[in-house]
Amino acid sequence: MGNIFPRWTNLLAVKLLVCLGALGTCVIAVAWYSWTPKYTRVGYMPQQPIPFDHSLHAGQLGMDCRYCHTHVENSLHSNIPAAEVCWNCHGAGKVKSDSPKLEPLRQAMDENYENFTGEPIKWVQIHKTPDYAYFDHSVHVNRGVSCVECHGRVDEMPVVYHAKSLSMSWCLDCHRDPAANLRPLDEITNLDWTAEDLDKDQFYAELAGKTGAKVEELKAADEGKEWSRELIGAHLKEAWQIHPPQDCAACHR
Repeated sequence: MGNIFPRWTNLLAVKLLVCLGALGTCVIAVAWYSWTPKYTRVGYMPQQPIPFDHSLHAGQLGMDCRYCHTHVENSLHSNIPAAEVCWNCHGAGKVKSDSPKLEPLRQAMDENYENFTGEPIKWVQIHKTPDYAYFDHSVHVNRGVSCVECHGRVDEMPVVYHAKSLSMSWCLDCHRDPAANLRPLDEITNLDWTAEDLDKDQFYAELAGKTGAKVEELKAADEGKEWSRELIGAHLKEAWQIHPPQDCAACHR
């Protein structure tokens, strides 16, 4: 009696298993990427109740980040500005006070306005650390980590968006090698700051005052090295005794 099935069917089960395995690998890879902060967070750009243009205020006008976000240097959280802060510039009779875009502000602050409600402006929070992760803004800002390192070039954003992933691995990369992300404290809110903006002689003089080393010794040790953010950050890391924790308890308490 002849074979009922052709010879090639002998390998059919093996081929099906290989195909299913490959398909499963692709599904896992897509799901793995789709659930990472790079996919779920980066690029998030919600519309706000008032279209506040950061590129105008922080960029063209040069407003310091701390004028609106007042607690970044002494608080766990970077506060979202209250309506009173906006009212300082855009109150009745001030800058573009009659603009239709400022309707929510008038409703919140102008008691003489017919649509006054007194309710706060309901800003949409863009950057939010998960409840299970501990992050202290003041600790980072007071140790030379600029706003730009986590939030990107906000001063160039007409509409603020989520620029960095803020994932656990992203944070750990900085904790393992913080030097590249450190800068002098008076340049924290200068988002376009570069190493070339720093006066070398003044920097070495201040560094000598902090470490007790001689200016000549510091310069001699750096002779032949490229003047860069990494070099500046390495000096600041040593001078400020920065040793970021890398264990789980640092962020998960």
